[in-house]
Amino acid sequence: MDIVQIPLAMIDEDTDQPRYQFDEEALVELMRNIEEIGLLSPIKVRTIEGGRYKIIYGNRRYKACKRLDLPAIPCIVTSMTDEQDIYMEQIAENLTRQGFSPIEEAEAFNKLMTDPKFNRSVKFLASKFGKPESYIKNKCELLKFSNAVRKLIIGGTEIRKDRLTEDQLLPLKDLPMEHRDPLALIMAKDEMPPSDVKKIAKLFKDKDISASTKDKLLYKSGPGLLETWSIQQSNKAEKAKPAEPKPPKTEKATKLDIPTETFAVSVEAAPTPENPYAAMDTKLNQLLSALPVFSPLPDEAALSLQEMDAEQRAELIRRMDALLEQLRSHTEEWDKLKSIAAAN
Repeated sequence: MDIVQIPLAMIDEDTDQPRYQFDEEALVELMRNIEEIGLLSPIKVRTIEGGRYKIIYGNRRYKACKRLDLPAIPCIVTSMTDEQDIYMEQIAENLTRQGFSPIEEAEAFNKLMTDPKFNRSVKFLASKFGKPESYIKNKCELLKFSNAVRKLIIGGTEIRKDRLTEDQLLPLKDLPMEHRDPLALIMAKDEMPPSDVKKIAKLFKDKDISASTKDKLLYKSGPGLLETWSIQQSNKAEKAKPAEPKPPKTEKATKLDIPTETFAVSVEAAPTPENPYAAMDTKLNQLLSALPVFSPLPDEAALSLQEMDAEQRAELIRRMDALLEQLRSHTEEWDKLKSIAAAN
């Protein structure tokens, strides 16, 4: 393999190559390294008409040398002309380089599969690049998102504000476009980890929640959507519980068999106080018959609270407070009676 010095003025960039995103900071760092120790890795070019050369790979190194006004750059020269061979070598080389973004990979794989010039299968690409088929498919799923989302996609797994990793996006890929892209932007803004994105995606896949309610949920923040998911899960758990059997009807207290004459005399002499057990039993029966057997409200009940105006919400809270106050009073009283009964 011969390496030759070729004047930069005789080299053209390949505008069709798969890599086109170049991080400015990384480029500046590369320029510093070239100034200090020179360019250690040559670029690869192919011969074209007019005695010129076109880059196969090494665009970033070429750009750095050009900014430094270097007269020439070390090159590996080839005469290859087959477009597929050239494009696949460009992908293979960039897959080994840092900075080849997931969206660039996705576009490159997609081009090989859909461009009539190539028309290659996932299986073929997987074998050629040494990647699992799922790797190729997942990359191509990123192309479902709009350009506004794509430009935020970065490599790696670090969660950064206003950036998106592949792991953050893939849970959203099967949602309708009207929910998928807005959610992706919310996840980027609020730096939501993939585990939370999966939960939020499940919320939007739930068929029991109407499309209009889902539209309104898009006004929430990432943490707000996660809280809504948590409420929904709690409601579902309550619904899944078996219904508690209704308490058996308590028989009415048996009338005391007191002769009428005796009763009449007693009343005249001094009123007989009501039987304390009968009073307690009557009240207990009243409460049990008044309270319905518990069943959780539908999932959308909690979500509908967000749609109320301030006045409606205030009135609802007032009535809730009144209910809770009554329930607390009854609970305190019956807890005491239960404790006494249990002690005896």
